[in-house]
Amino acid sequence: MSSIVQAANGLLASGEYFDLLSIIKGLRNGAVYGVKVRFPHALVMTFLFGRGTTIEKFRGILKATYQHSKNLAKFVFLFKSIMILLRRTEGKEQNFHPLIAGAIGSYLVFGENNKINSQINMYVLSRMLFGAARLLVKKEIIPEPKTDVFPFFAALVWGVTLWQFYHHKEVLQPSLQHSMTYLYTDSNVWHDLWDFVVQNKPGQI
Repeated sequence: MSSIVQAANGLLASGEYFDLLSIIKGLRNGAVYGVKVRFPHALVMTFLFGRGTTIEKFRGILKATYQHSKNLAKFVFLFKSIMILLRRTEGKEQNFHPLIAGAIGSYLVFGENNKINSQINMYVLSRMLFGAARLLVKKEIIPEPKTDVFPFFAALVWGVTLWQFYHHKEVLQPSLQHSMTYLYTDSNVWHDLWDFVVQNKPGQI
């Protein structure tokens, strides 16, 4: 066994098959990161807002974790593979290669409209918009604000979102609906000290 490990370590340290090994490592990291991100989130959200027996809840947690992990692993695999293919085709990595590889990979993996992909895409969208705004300032396409605009950004985001929740709740993503219902609607209902302090309502903390 030790000789096999030594041979494997020697291969990894040699620099040979770097592209192939980077794809395999990316596949591994995508799967692991998917579990690290999704499992605690699914665990908390399921036991806060989920319905069903404990077994059904754990089955839902594991299903969501598996789907997130699998999708992220597949995307990293496709993205890195396409990047390597483009680099080898053109002789070197070009500025637009990540855009093409990311677009193709995400179309194939994150293009299916389901709850997990919806959450992932919206998470990335918010980061992309932040990055785009900073890039516009960096490239001097728009001037850097003289004052802190973050309070105005927060006001716009929360004001619009809460207006949508109160008047067009169905357009919001389901997990956000659950969170806002818990915070702003369920807090209007109680019957005794138990569901005023200890529990939100029967079966829910």
